[in-house]
Amino acid sequence: MSDLLSQMRREIEATGPLSVADFMAQCLCHPKFGYYMTRDPFGSQGDFTTAPEISQCFGELLGLWAAISWQQMGSPSAFHLVELGPGRGTLMKDALRASKAVPGFQDAMTLHLVEISPTLRQKQKDSLKDYTVHWHDSLLNLPDGPAIILANEFFDALPIRQFEKSDKGWAERFIDIDPDGEGLRFVLKTDEAAQALMPPALKGKDNVGARFEISSVSQNIAMGLAERLKDQGGCVLAIDYGSAHANFGDTLQALKGHQFSDVLETPGEADLTAHVDFETLSNSFRAGGANVWGPIPQGIFLERLGITARMQALLNTARPDQRDSLIAAHKRLCAPDEMGQLFKVLCATHPDHPTPAAFEESAS
Repeated sequence: MSDLLSQMRREIEATGPLSVADFMAQCLCHPKFGYYMTRDPFGSQGDFTTAPEISQCFGELLGLWAAISWQQMGSPSAFHLVELGPGRGTLMKDALRASKAVPGFQDAMTLHLVEISPTLRQKQKDSLKDYTVHWHDSLLNLPDGPAIILANEFFDALPIRQFEKSDKGWAERFIDIDPDGEGLRFVLKTDEAAQALMPPALKGKDNVGARFEISSVSQNIAMGLAERLKDQGGCVLAIDYGSAHANFGDTLQALKGHQFSDVLETPGEADLTAHVDFETLSNSFRAGGANVWGPIPQGIFLERLGITARMQALLNTARPDQRDSLIAAHKRLCAPDEMGQLFKVLCATHPDHPTPAAFEESAS
């Protein structure tokens, strides 16, 4: 039995079942036993691989996108470049290498990373050793001023609540001790207020056994970021996997060793994520006063920014043994049956910000 599982069982015995949101938060961010607090989860030796680890082109294009956005903001003499959940620092390293080509961009920039993991902070220090970096435990600690904020696979790791329609009405899913063993199990608690939380598009379509998810944490973060953009200027680029529209389902999943695993089996030892509801996320940004662009599929976003031309330039100078991996990386990032369709890109901006690069005809 893992240390976190033992602690959770003691907590449940003392205070009752945990909500799915509380369970996720502890699994990922417990200060002593949390998944992100104790390891480097990325790459072939970890549990999953993100887009920046697949190809340098991903981070390079985001760096150029950020530089274009800075120009669209009027090229302010001082601004903050921020990344939320920056992993090993790979994306930011590639972004900064590419954005050097834009005169004045890095001279005006102050670099900020929002990261709670001591292990990953050390990786980021190594990756970005040539830059002055300011680390923060929370978005609330970011200094005032116009900002360009990058969030790649950030919202999918934020806690969700889950609700299920039973024959007695809507109920919230909780996590309790399994009386038949040493593990945990899902249970339902009737919640008469749950229907009010359901996205409007889903109401009236629910049958017994139907489930829906909400992430109040994501909604609050999006509203707070939007209020910042409205008051201080800038933009947020969010890239994640999920649906463009709210829909029913259970998307909570655990990854361990690049394989799906039981969500309840090894708390703190597997990555937990849930699909992002981009419709609700968009509405939260709008509620905070920002303009919203997209979401658009990741493949379309990257193609509009020129990933094929960039890949071709790399192929032109690649060794024969590198060519297959470059072609495979392009396919994985952009193909509809890989990451190109499931992953979406959403941009929120100050109300007066021009159409962001790659979002032409994508206002929503």
